[in-house]
Amino acid sequence: MSVQQKQKSIFDLHESAKELLGLEGILEISTKSPESLGVSLSAFNLTYQPENSDKRYPLESLFQSAKVFTDGGPYRDILSKPAREAKSDPRLTTSGRLVAFSSRDTTWPLVPRTAFYDWLYLNVLGHYPRLAEPLSMFGGFTDIEFNPKKSINCQAYSAALFVALSERKLMAKAMKSKAAFLETLNEFSASETTVETQGSYSLFDS
Repeated sequence: MSVQQKQKSIFDLHESAKELLGLEGILEISTKSPESLGVSLSAFNLTYQPENSDKRYPLESLFQSAKVFTDGGPYRDILSKPAREAKSDPRLTTSGRLVAFSSRDTTWPLVPRTAFYDWLYLNVLGHYPRLAEPLSMFGGFTDIEFNPKKSINCQAYSAALFVALSERKLMAKAMKSKAAFLETLNEFSASETTVETQGSYSLFDS
């Protein structure tokens, strides 16, 4: 599907969210977003630069390089690959069942299901105030590339979670450590405040 067709689908999705859910000011977060902010917030474009390093790594590559399988991983060399190449590395589909994530000598379980991806996204986003600060102006977020049949992690959800935690003054507490993040997620029940429609998320209502 061409970029133009994707953006037509984005427009239709936003119109449906507006009509059915009353959401206004929705931001598409993906490489197909018609807004430059949404493109910059894509996991393919957000990058992280470790301290004392001149290298920058795509968020997507960080995520894929942290996967641990029954028969291999984590494959740290994936970290240096471009985002699309990292996501399509054949070892990610030939190393058995996914069992955990490993990052900074810390192991993350698969449950809560999106916890590691959300933590990673929020961690990287925190290094970009110019991208993070405008998010509070939006009423919801979409990711046209998200397919719930193939994936459980969604950058639109992560962005909505960032806004929800920020508005509740919970970001600083949540990002202190893995334990703090999981505890905060447990206290802040996203299931009670989430409206979801095929890749559209809003976590702002209390």
